[in-house]
Amino acid sequence: MTQTTAVAPRGGYLDGNIIARLWGLAEQVLDWLRSPALLAARLYVSYVFFNSGLQSLRDWAGTVWLYQNEFHVAVLPPHVAAVVGTAGELLLPPLVAFGLLGRFGALGLFVVNLVALLSYMYALQVPAIMFHFIWGGLILMIALWGPGAWSVDAWRRARRAR
Repeated sequence: MTQTTAVAPRGGYLDGNIIARLWGLAEQVLDWLRSPALLAARLYVSYVFFNSGLQSLRDWAGTVWLYQNEFHVAVLPPHVAAVVGTAGELLLPPLVAFGLLGRFGALGLFVVNLVALLSYMYALQVPAIMFHFIWGGLILMIALWGPGAWSVDAWRRARRAR
């Protein structure tokens, strides 16, 4: 008695080998895109927060007024909150942008963003609140995965390894 086995046709669009190879290629492309995506996120959030800090400096009297009358930072007096908030918006974005102490800078910006959102959320429109969530998500992504291969941190790590 002879036994025959069915052989699946090769080369079809459902061939597991082709799907596995295509998925492997997709993973390589996604891995390659990680560094430019992290760089884009770093530059975007750094731009937003640094410009906000510059605006605070340009109109310091207006900034202090906002902290006294609009922004309600629970744990700090208004003038101290204005100084700390503006300092965070000016000092942390360059760290994030260059990826120098990138996770530290990202965590700091996350706190600045969270405090800004919580202290002024009662007066914000839904789109403005959503921007804070977007910025927070991008900043959290940088804090969790680090600033990526295109950063000073990665350059320093590679240099130490040599």
